[in-house]
Amino acid sequence: MLVTIPDVLSVDTVVQLREQLEQGQWVDGRGTAGYLAAAQKRNVQLADTDPLAASLGNAILEILSQNARFISASLPLRILSPMFNAYAGEQEYGFHVDNSLRVDPQTGERIRADVSSTLFLSDPGEYDGGELLIQDTYGEQRVKLPAGHMVVYPSTSLHRVTPVTRGKRMAAILWIQSMVRDDAQRALLFEMDNTIQQLATELGEHSSVLSLSGIYHNLVRRWANI
Repeated sequence: MLVTIPDVLSVDTVVQLREQLEQGQWVDGRGTAGYLAAAQKRNVQLADTDPLAASLGNAILEILSQNARFISASLPLRILSPMFNAYAGEQEYGFHVDNSLRVDPQTGERIRADVSSTLFLSDPGEYDGGELLIQDTYGEQRVKLPAGHMVVYPSTSLHRVTPVTRGKRMAAILWIQSMVRDDAQRALLFEMDNTIQQLATELGEHSSVLSLSGIYHNLVRRWANI
């Protein structure tokens, strides 16, 4: 399931965040890639040891904790501290699948990556190329969103970032361990949650809406692992 989430960050927040990132310590991105993926990866990322990584990452996590669409789509149990990266001058990241297990550089906690997400920090007009290509059961999806918007998708997906031929593409990358590991189950719950919210708007506390809400929570109870 691929879900886009608009306006996670406001325009002003993106501007402030990027101003701070420009002062950060950037390192070769291959340091955090797996053995096979490292050969495909050409970008830079904010050093884990830079204090900005923790402070800006925590600010994003706080914002996401209040975003209903993000929570509904990913059902997060644990979220890895955001990793900030940038592409320029023909840099790219070839096709790969994200590592299944990751260690949070800020906390040392190990998580299972069920859901991957990209929070765009550059507008599409600022750079050429740099599309996020995701291969899923419906074919190849091309994603290039406005700054402040996010896409979430299963970590099992084969995906790549195409070469950036002009300008700079900046983003924050997050991995989520979901309470519901199976993507098909998460997709069903997401669709059901959206339907319940729509019906509640139209019908209020109708008995059918309350019944459907109960079914949703009973499915979460059956499928969730915490």
